[in-house]
Amino acid sequence: MALASFARRRAYLLSRNLSNSTSDVFKYSHSLTAFSRGFASSGSDDNDVVVIGGGPGGYVAAIKAAQLGLKTTCIEKRGTLGGTCLNVGCIPSKALLHSSHMYHEATHAFANHGVKFSSVEVDLPAMMAQKDKAVANLTRGIEGLFKKNKVNYVKGYGKFISPSEVSVDTPDGGTTIVKGKNIIVATGSDVKSLPGITIDEKRIVSSTGALALSGIPKKLVVIGAGYIGLEMGSVWGRIGSEISVVEFAPDIVPTMDGEIRKQFQRSLEKQGMKFMLKTKVVGVDTSENGVKLTLEPAAGGDQTTLEADVVLVSAGRTPFTAGLGLDKIGVETDKIGRILVNERFSTNVPGVFAIGDVIPGPMLAHKAEEDGVACVEFIAGKVGHVDYDKVPGVVYTHPEVASVGKTEEQVKALGVDYRVGKFPFMANSRAKAIDDAEGLVKILAEKETDKILGVHIMAPNAGELIHEAAIALQYDASSEDIARVCHAHPTMSEALKEAAMATYDKPIHI
Repeated sequence: MALASFARRRAYLLSRNLSNSTSDVFKYSHSLTAFSRGFASSGSDDNDVVVIGGGPGGYVAAIKAAQLGLKTTCIEKRGTLGGTCLNVGCIPSKALLHSSHMYHEATHAFANHGVKFSSVEVDLPAMMAQKDKAVANLTRGIEGLFKKNKVNYVKGYGKFISPSEVSVDTPDGGTTIVKGKNIIVATGSDVKSLPGITIDEKRIVSSTGALALSGIPKKLVVIGAGYIGLEMGSVWGRIGSEISVVEFAPDIVPTMDGEIRKQFQRSLEKQGMKFMLKTKVVGVDTSENGVKLTLEPAAGGDQTTLEADVVLVSAGRTPFTAGLGLDKIGVETDKIGRILVNERFSTNVPGVFAIGDVIPGPMLAHKAEEDGVACVEFIAGKVGHVDYDKVPGVVYTHPEVASVGKTEEQVKALGVDYRVGKFPFMANSRAKAIDDAEGLVKILAEKETDKILGVHIMAPNAGELIHEAAIALQYDASSEDIARVCHAHPTMSEALKEAAMATYDKPIHI
């Protein structure tokens, strides 16, 4: 039986109560065709779906629910849609990353291309205004999508009063009750604090404050060498700040493939970023003149001090589940506050679901979006699925680092025999032509079957290049499958083809 798409094939197999041993797509042991919505029996006639939270997971879930013919209301406390990602996260940070990269190119690379200026300077207010304009346009765009799809939008802080009722504290000081047969918690995450450090968003800032500094700090210390810390360190480092990164772990970005991580750190160090690994912050002293950090080796030892004008606390994020009344209705959470759900995103309380950063899995906007779509499809009696092992991740520095699938360390831990294929961008014609050839592509494939297990890319636009690999993993492709696809020349994506050739045979251009 030939089926037109992977999703249709999955639905067909699930309806027959079959499984596929070669992929963890088929995790369910029962047919989804027997799925019942389990609507609450009383006090829930107003909405088919109520979504608490208007971030990437929440607003996408609301739109998809409406598209499936379900009467839908979305509740958002911020006053603007898009959540952390759009308002104080993904979008404004990428705007500043791009603007700061343009300045850095103008001062460091344009002359190599025959473009010269008598002087170049940073207009920080204009840079911030461009960022704010992008955010405003996109938040208004989501409101427009709500109107187009007939999603009811309620502004205010929502909390459960029963499994089918949400009390909303509105901006005008009032309270309204929103009822729903199915309620989805999509409240996202918040900045993780560190003991003894008070974030004032002036001298000691979170990522939110780092996106809105009124001046360029001479010295910026970043606590935490993860995605957000390195991206924001890059922004301010490019336009003049001296950047020091303090990290408790022995490596930067611990989830990254080890080989790629080492090259990435060397690249950032060449850009002037200083790293203090295996180091912890044991004290912070703020004054009118700046901030003084007291540091100590992670394993213990002599203390040192580090001075800064601004300190960015970037130690990760924590699920935002406090104050939602989850305990009142009996929703189970784990020890760090994440809501426990099954494969249908359903909590232990019938009719209550959760998606995105509030549940286990990668804390990424695009993962939350996929959660939202799948969750609503289940509610509508359809088939939904998200494979967390195949969610791409990207660090938007320059060069970017993107990955999907397993790292070499993870493959080794599984005891799988594997091959590695690599190709450097120094041998890629497009990268050489544009004089931006730092980085490589690395592919891991099972030795016996050649099935791709993981792909890691360090390069300009790695975040775009990674999606060919993501599709390959989703469809259980082999490295030879990629290698035999004709890639346009000259393009950066040819490096992925050559790495695939290196995995199952030999590359041509090195």
